[in-house]
Amino acid sequence: MTNNTMSASKSKRYAWLFALLLFLLIIMVAGLCIGAKPISMDILWNIFMGEEHGLAKTIVIEGRLPRTLNGLFVGMALGTSGALIQAITRNPLADPGILGVNLGASLAIAIAIVFLGATQLTEFFGYAALGAFLASLLVYFVGSIGGGRADPLKLTLAGVAIGAVFGGISSGLTLFNPSAFDQMRFWAVGSLDIRAISVPLFIAPIVIGGCLLAVSITPALNAFGLGDSLASALGSKPARIQLLGLIAVTLLCGAATAAAGPIGFVSLMMPHIARWMVGPDQRWIIPFCFILTPILLLIADIIGRVLIVGELRVSIVTAFIGAPILIYLVRRKGASGL
Repeated sequence: MTNNTMSASKSKRYAWLFALLLFLLIIMVAGLCIGAKPISMDILWNIFMGEEHGLAKTIVIEGRLPRTLNGLFVGMALGTSGALIQAITRNPLADPGILGVNLGASLAIAIAIVFLGATQLTEFFGYAALGAFLASLLVYFVGSIGGGRADPLKLTLAGVAIGAVFGGISSGLTLFNPSAFDQMRFWAVGSLDIRAISVPLFIAPIVIGGCLLAVSITPALNAFGLGDSLASALGSKPARIQLLGLIAVTLLCGAATAAAGPIGFVSLMMPHIARWMVGPDQRWIIPFCFILTPILLLIADIIGRVLIVGELRVSIVTAFIGAPILIYLVRRKGASGL
């Protein structure tokens, strides 16, 4: 590849990145304006300038702003964790949902609610992170049984099986405990609808820290994708990369699950879309996932708000939007390879 071709490709990626950042900003503003009571741009401007103190301000500040920021940070966490887990398992079908990581976090929260009386977000995050970490280790251990490395197929089968067990236990715990069922019913569906700015503010540093950790290992992830022997020959340390990746996935999945519940499918789909746009280089895939995934979540949230009375949960809308896109992409040559 000539230097001119490489420069043109890099310029194209920067252009995509800038366009997506601009689009994300537009979607965030749209998320503040669109809903059961539309808010005009003039009123929105006055609210943030401190010149509007009526019902519109209450709707935006106490309802739509926390919800929009929650979508931003949860989206960053889901997209980055999906790209990371696909890279460190070398499996294009891996995501925190399929590998049982999100369900491990959900089970930990269910246990905390039923047996430990947890009610606060800080408690949810701690238990969710612990559950995600233990689930990751268990899936890796089960996938490694029989000798040799845990190959992608073994990990996927182990994740699906363990996730099904976690899901069944969570359902059983909440169904036999009416109080816990009430607490879990809304949260378990997967929604961005929160009423407190403290939620996105709490997860923001955790998500940003996890994303920065992910970015820091992206050059090594490229070498890691070539196989352990070649990666070691190039100076990488596969075990260290997997450990750092697992720590980042634990932080990101714990924060996303605690703030919005288990939202599946997104973490699987968005790395494929990013890979289609920028190629197999992890140094670009992960930053694109930062931006693409919040865009999808916020669009899905807006559609869910206006589509039916009473709102449709974001996890349901993302499946309707994302499935046709993913089917189209996987039919394109090279769209699904790592």
